[in-house]
Amino acid sequence: MKKSPKFPKCFKVESKPHKFCPGCGHSIVLNMLGKVIDEMAIAEKTIFMVDIGCSLLAWDFYNLATTQTHHGRTVPTAVGFKMADPEKIVIAYVGDGGAYAIGLQHTLSACLRNNPITTLVVNNTLYAMTGGQMAPTTVEGEITTTTPKGKRSKQLGKALHGPEVLSWIKHKDAYLARGSSNQPLMLKEYLKKAIKTQLKGNFS
Repeated sequence: MKKSPKFPKCFKVESKPHKFCPGCGHSIVLNMLGKVIDEMAIAEKTIFMVDIGCSLLAWDFYNLATTQTHHGRTVPTAVGFKMADPEKIVIAYVGDGGAYAIGLQHTLSACLRNNPITTLVVNNTLYAMTGGQMAPTTVEGEITTTTPKGKRSKQLGKALHGPEVLSWIKHKDAYLARGSSNQPLMLKEYLKKAIKTQLKGNFS
């Protein structure tokens, strides 16, 4: 008899299989986050917020209170939720476009103010949902639909590295980390530390 896969308890099983493209890292990030939510037993008090872009495909990933916002507006909406109910654990789940392009001012401001929310940025270095156009995070030589011969920093500017930018303005007790979907167990530890940082009253 074929065994069913073991999902985290907070998963909404009826929404699986997920809607992300084959090979996409989103499902790995969300799986690790689900495991952390289970291990910390925080599902009942977690607010999960998703942005426009590929991240919106996570809107029904969990059995959690979930809100979808306009593009780039997930972080300020998360800040508002946290202000309204400080006992909740608020997680903003966004792509690099929502965090470092159209929503950059909100990401910077939340970090600068040390708002006690957790912002998870899944950076695929382009605008994937709309066809793969260049983004502020696109790296030197990367081929996109708008840089078919590869991005040239001399003409188009260097790639924006979000954690490094935020590190210049963050509070001493805030937490920033860069993980990778090809190292899921390390990523899981980063996610757990990020939520613990929020519980201590700081930005992560």
